Amino acid sequence: MTHLPQTKAQRVVLYIEDSALDMALVEQLIARRADLKLLKAIDAYSGIRIAKEERPDVILMDIKLPDITGFEALKILRNDPATANIPVMAVSCDAYPNQVEKELKPGFFTYMTKPFNLVEFMHMLDLSLQYAAPSRKPLLHRKIFKCTY
Repeated sequence: MTHLPQTKAQRVVLYIEDSALDMALVEQLIARRADLKLLKAIDAYSGIRIAKEERPDVILMDIKLPDITGFEALKILRNDPATANIPVMAVSCDAYPNQVEKELKPGFFTYMTKPFNLVEFMHMLDLSLQYAAPSRKPLLHRKIFKCTY
């Protein structure tokens, strides 16, 4: 696979995911976009550390991680001023409507189910990136986007 050259206007996406297969898929999708750079973490604590150090524009986070859940990680991110306003997209295999509502309540910007609809995934990522203002304003008026498959 040929990687496109990096540009000065790259937006940074952090993906916190313990599944090598899911990570590889997202890595391939992001590699097609010269305007995006992907940071990766295979557990929540590593992802939190990277988020604090790198301040990505958007975070994609699996819910079921090996060390702590995505809910617990989100709470840590929201309680730190450096990461409190970064939009976080929840990623989960659980697509039951009541589970989707449960997972949006803690403050995830949006929710995606696995396996991804690739077009919808990129659309949701673009919406999250549009919302991720450089000024890092508080997420007071966030929009909820649900994927239904």
